[in-house]
Amino acid sequence: MMRQFEDDPSLSELLDASQIKRLETSLAKLGARHAKLTATFSEGAVPVEFNLETVGWLNADCHPDTLAAMAELVGFILFFVAKYRLAANVHRTSTEAGYAELQKKHKALQESESRYKALSDQLQERVTEQVATIQKAQRELYESAKTRAIGQLAAGVAHEINNPIGFIKSNLKVASDYVNELEAKLPDDQETLELLADFRDLLDESIDGSRRIATIVADLKTFSSIDHADYTQCNINELLTASLHMLLTSHSDRELVIDKRFGDIPDIPGNPARLSEAFFNVLDNSAKAIGESGKIIIKTATDSNGNVAVVIQDNGCGIPATEQEQVFDPFFTSRPVGSGTGLGLTVAQDTLRAHKGLLRLDSREGRGTRVTMLLPRNS
Repeated sequence: MMRQFEDDPSLSELLDASQIKRLETSLAKLGARHAKLTATFSEGAVPVEFNLETVGWLNADCHPDTLAAMAELVGFILFFVAKYRLAANVHRTSTEAGYAELQKKHKALQESESRYKALSDQLQERVTEQVATIQKAQRELYESAKTRAIGQLAAGVAHEINNPIGFIKSNLKVASDYVNELEAKLPDDQETLELLADFRDLLDESIDGSRRIATIVADLKTFSSIDHADYTQCNINELLTASLHMLLTSHSDRELVIDKRFGDIPDIPGNPARLSEAFFNVLDNSAKAIGESGKIIIKTATDSNGNVAVVIQDNGCGIPATEQEQVFDPFFTSRPVGSGTGLGLTVAQDTLRAHKGLLRLDSREGRGTRVTMLLPRNS
């Protein structure tokens, strides 16, 4: 940066060596041979003044009047040199001040941008939390409504069917006894014997059918847990069996191949209705994945700590790798519109978390899916 010259400048500060050399050459062309401008006095030299102060000495081989005029001309040149430098310094100072102010404003703008970004991040975080809260409330509402509907249905079915099926079974048993009594009183011919045998077969089929109806009602009551409090000791094998019966009823239009490998597992504390729903959701996904010729394997076992593991595995279509991170998202489904709510695995995962358990999914497209559900013995 150029010096501001608050004090009187020296010749070397006004002109550098090359500029002094050029000035001496120009003076020589004006008729002064051997012109020499120095900062120190030499014999025959005349002073060169700047602001009434001597800043240099000019010596030349010419008439004294010419030398004096040349010295005055050099002083005049030095005046404008200083004036130019002063203007340049003022411009530089102003430019630097403006640049510093711009930097200050830029820094303030960056700080403001950082604050707004932080506020934006906080707002996005709050929006994400609210969306998660809404989704959780929707899932809970869905679960509650579905469980309540199943419970009401089960209660109605149990009330409307249990009593009539009871006396139907009793009457069929009595009818079987009557057939035995009638046999002794009817003619002992081949036609009568065949008729009685067919009648016994009809009665046996009816008794078996009434027994199956009673079993379905019992399974439905177990599935909806209308006779239990929210949390009670759960027999996981029984809940799986009830969920499996519900699955077979839901897919009664086709024959499902099920391989049950239930182990000897302890009862665990839990909500039987929610656990049954979680098991049914996973089983239903497997049933839809295997098509007409697949197979579902259900296994239960315990680990060294007595915790229960439920594994439901199929050899169906599997889940594409691109969708596996989304399968637990609420309302996500890869099936056609109307084929599902997209909440099956979401609800199952939420149920396992509520029981302090874990749900793990392993799937390969075209080869099948395995869902492992771990439930702690003491939740």
